[in-house]
This record gives sequence, C-alpha cells and structure tokens, in this order.
Amino acid sequence: MIKLYGLRMSNYYSLTKALLIEKGLDFEEVKAPPTQKSDNLARTPMGKMPSIEVNGRFMSESLAIFNYLECLQPEPALLPRDAFASGKTLELVCHIKLDVELVARRFLPEVLLKTPVSDETKNQVTADLKKGMAAIERIAVYEPYIAGNEFTIADLYAFYCFGLAGQMAQAVIGVDIMEGQPKLTELLGRLAERPSIARVQAEAAS
Repeated sequence: MIKLYGLRMSNYYSLTKALLIEKGLDFEEVKAPPTQKSDNLARTPMGKMPSIEVNGRFMSESLAIFNYLECLQPEPALLPRDAFASGKTLELVCHIKLDVELVARRFLPEVLLKTPVSDETKNQVTADLKKGMAAIERIAVYEPYIAGNEFTIADLYAFYCFGLAGQMAQAVIGVDIMEGQPKLTELLGRLAERPSIARVQAEAAS
C-alpha cells in the first residue's frame, strides 16, 4: 500500500492523488502539513508536499513520484511510447511548472499571508507569465490533449498548475491568464470532468 503524505489544499498533492487514481493503485492518504520538523524532513527533504511512502521508503517531488509510478504500473501509460514524443511531453511539463506556475507562486505571500508584494514584483511576474503562456502555446498540440492524441502526465500538470496560477494572477493583478487561450480553456473544462480529477476535486471539497 502506498501512503500519500500532504494536504488536499496542495495542487501537487492533488495532482499526485489523481495520478495514483489514474494508475489504479491502492493508496492511503496521510494528513501531513509542510513543516521543517524532523519526521517530515525524513520524508521530503525540503519539507514540501506531497511525498509518498512505499515499504518504509520515502520519495518527494511530483515529477519523481510520477516517474516511479510510471515504472511501477506501466499501464495505462501516461507518457507516449515514442521517445521523442515522450521528451516533448516532459518538455511541456517543465514549461508549465517553471514558466507559469512557479512564476505565479511569487504572489503567494499576498494571497496566503495577506502580505502585499511590491509593484516591481507584480510587473515582473506579469511580464514573465505572459512569456510563459506564449512559450506553452508554441509547443502545445491540443489534438485533443495538450501533448497530442492521448491523455498524458502533461494534462495533469496543465489542470493543476494553470488552475493555481490563474487564481493567484487574478487575485493579485486582476489578470486572466486564460484570455486568448480558447483551446487551453476548453481542455481544462474537459479535464475537470475526467473521473480521476473529478474525484479528487469532490473529496477535497468534502
């Protein structure tokens, strides 16, 4: 039995939970907030969410966990079998994480702690989000999924990263990052109805 540590409020926790459901794997959720306490650091060296436990061994970082689960349970595959297509899928994941979601996280102090960020930060994040969204638009496929004709790990990152980034951008600078992105908006709407994601969303709200 895989143990999933973290809190349902975390987008990466939710992503990993949806991934476990997609893979049809049995798992147990263990409530564990992000702290610097020794027991949590033993599971996740930066104290972040999520982490998993497998037979007394621990692993953190959602992309590393995905790689482990893809090896553990190859079907249904969430990476294309073609080597180049697989690389392109992970390229999309990296741009979604690094050039949109991580950029928007600079707004977290204002969103979570009500500590206003500077105008300089707002201006820089606004510019960087615009660049990040444009970069993704250059390589996204939408045929009909973000990386091609099959549902992949990139779709999970799209759903859980764009959602959080969009909420923070709207709250702090009043910018809709989905504006001018009809294909992405339509995709995220369809993904919300996918059984794994719908279950995660429903249980998070319960």
